[in-house]
Amino acid sequence: MAFNLPMPGRRFVIGVPYVWLFVFFLLPFLILLYISFVDMGNDISPFKPIWDHETGLLKLKYENYWTIFVAQEEGSRLFQTIYIEAYLRSIWYALATAVLCLLIGYPFSYFIARSKPSVRPALLMMVMLPFWTSFLLRVYAWKGILADQGVINQMLMAVGLISEPIQMLYTDVSLLVGMTYVYLPFMVLPLYANLVKMDFRLLEAAYDLGSTPLKAFWLVTVPLSKAGIIAGFMLVFIPCVGEFVIPSLLGGPENIMIGRVVWDEMFTSNNWPRASALAVVMIGLIVIPLAIYYHYTGDAAEPRH
Repeated sequence: MAFNLPMPGRRFVIGVPYVWLFVFFLLPFLILLYISFVDMGNDISPFKPIWDHETGLLKLKYENYWTIFVAQEEGSRLFQTIYIEAYLRSIWYALATAVLCLLIGYPFSYFIARSKPSVRPALLMMVMLPFWTSFLLRVYAWKGILADQGVINQMLMAVGLISEPIQMLYTDVSLLVGMTYVYLPFMVLPLYANLVKMDFRLLEAAYDLGSTPLKAFWLVTVPLSKAGIIAGFMLVFIPCVGEFVIPSLLGGPENIMIGRVVWDEMFTSNNWPRASALAVVMIGLIVIPLAIYYHYTGDAAEPRH
C-alpha cells in the first residue's frame, strides 16, 4: 500500500532541506561574497555599503581579487604572489594526502568488506574510534610522537640506530602524516560502503577464466569500486585544501597553506575583504571542477533512447 503525503506535508518535507541549505550554506557564502567587494579603508567593520545612493552605482573593490593573481615586481623580475603559492601548496598537499589515504585506506576497506559479517561492526568501530577523541588532542599527540625528544626519536636512540634526534616535526613529512591520519576514515568509510555491495562471485568467475588475482583485482574490483574511490577522494581532498589546524601545529613556517593565509588576513591584518576574496576563490577552485565533472559524468550515465 503506497503512502502519499498530503500536498502541504510534502512541501514541508521537501522545503526543510532547502531552507537548511539556504540558511547555513548559501546565505553565509553570499555574505562572504559581499564582504569580498567592500572597501574597508581604515574602518573596523567590514559591513559597509557597496551601493552609492548619489550616483546609483555599485562601488565594488575588485582589487581584493586582482591582488591575488597579479604578480609582484621586484627589480627586473616578476614573482608570483604569496596567495598563488599558498593555493598551489594547498592543492599539492591535499592531492598528496588524498593519494596516501587511498593507498592506505583501500586495503583496509577491502579487508573489512571481505571479512565475516559478524566481525565487520567491530572493525568499523575501530575505524571510527578516533572520532571519539578531540581533533586537537589527536594532532597534539602526533607532536609528541614526532618531536625531537618524542617517542620515535627516543626509541631509535635507545636501540642505537641514531646518535642524535632526527628532525621530523615541522616538515613536509609531519604535515602529511598528520593530515593522512586525521582524514583516513573519510576514505575508508565510502570505500567500504561501495565494496561491501560488490558481488565477489565476479572474482571467482574471473579466476575460472584464467585471470590472476592481481589482474582480476585491477579489471574487476577497481572498476566496480570507482564510485567509492571518487567519493572518498573528494571527502579527503576538499577539506584538506582549506586545512588550518594541522599545518599550524605540524607544518613548518614554509608550509603556508591557504587556510593560514586567510586567517592572517582576517585576524592579523584585519583585512576582511581580502580574506573573503581568498575564501571565495578557494571555493571556486573546488566547486567549479566538481560541477563540471558531475555534469559530464551525469550526462554519460543517462540512458540513451
